[in-house]
Amino acid sequence: MSLPGNESDKKVEKLVDHIFRHQSGRLVSTLTRIFGTSRLDLAEEIVQDTLLKALQQWSFGGIPENPVAWLVQVAKNRALDLLRRETLFQSKSSELLQAFAVQEAVANKKHNSQLSIEILDDELSMIFMACHPSISRESRIALTLKTIGGFGVSEIARAFLTKEATIAQRLVRAKRRIIEENIKFELPDTSEMSKRLDSVLEVLYLMFNEGYTAHSGENLVRKDLCDEAIRLGQMLVQHQATNLPKSYALMALMFFQAARLPARQDEAGELFLLSEQNRLLWDKKLISLGFLCLEQSASGEEITEYHLQASIAACHAAVTSYELTDWQQIVTLYDQLLRLNPSPIVALNRVVAIAKSQGADKAILQLEEIKQHPALTNYYLLPATLGYLWQQLGDKQKALSYYQEALACNCSEPERRFLMKKLALEK
Repeated sequence: MSLPGNESDKKVEKLVDHIFRHQSGRLVSTLTRIFGTSRLDLAEEIVQDTLLKALQQWSFGGIPENPVAWLVQVAKNRALDLLRRETLFQSKSSELLQAFAVQEAVANKKHNSQLSIEILDDELSMIFMACHPSISRESRIALTLKTIGGFGVSEIARAFLTKEATIAQRLVRAKRRIIEENIKFELPDTSEMSKRLDSVLEVLYLMFNEGYTAHSGENLVRKDLCDEAIRLGQMLVQHQATNLPKSYALMALMFFQAARLPARQDEAGELFLLSEQNRLLWDKKLISLGFLCLEQSASGEEITEYHLQASIAACHAAVTSYELTDWQQIVTLYDQLLRLNPSPIVALNRVVAIAKSQGADKAILQLEEIKQHPALTNYYLLPATLGYLWQQLGDKQKALSYYQEALACNCSEPERRFLMKKLALEK
């Protein structure tokens, strides 16, 4: 039985969106290799036209048996049409046909592992180009989401609660910098890989964190950003040039954190602290993947922030209840993390572990040393933590005062509602 019109359209839209997320990066990357980095906009335009054509034709003619192969074929034909019209690109026809033969073989599952690696090479080359250190951090994230993740400008703007014009400008600046700096579409060589990989890992880390704890707006969690960061991270650990221990360390951290997502909010979007979460809702498969990646990250001598953060997350994932948490081990890990990254945010997180292992009074003394740091200005977790600590010590007035101070800071709506509940309980 066929679906009613609106229902059928929704099914098509959902499928196209899913495929776009997972296939557009492959197509854009391959086309960028063929056309050159200066024609990145053209590569994106071809893929965008292909997806629009899918929306139009599949709604009327039905979804093809192999949607991915259909998209590859249409994108190839569109690219060939452009090549025929532009003299400059006519010599690229054979290269394009060869590249899309690989894409078609993979789409039709008639390929060997080497063909999959060729496509992965293109995607990783695009990621390294988009995440080049010469490009600003914000523009790196936007360009990666756009070119590899298939996110539209409006989606990126919504995800980061930023104006569309701002995101569009970041993309323009990033593409201009690629041309001006002659940033290559290629994987860095062995001598540069570790340093260049740091920039890529930073982008994925920031992307995941923005999804895991949105800094403002109605949603505490933006799962699509978390999923995309994990998907891109999996590309890194699948390739022999980029599956370095620190790549596995970041993957371990993201898997452990993502495992908690189902328990962080209820159906109404209300926030649950770690101590309140139903651990039966934690994703056991993701936790297992986290421990597997943590084990694989242990090779080599380099210890990164991702190793230590993943180890802290593992302390929580390893126990069945909040009461069994090894807080002293977590303090020790935070001590090591502070030596690598002496930031006030890390110090603030360490204070929570100190409160659990040594008492709220000791934790407050530690906070006195960092609370004037400029990076903590208008950071709601500082007064919220002080409110919690004074609450533990039984001083309701001070707890109320700090919770009110936290409410005056920027935070997401679920966090704001959580603070309001704290205030109501203390009054």
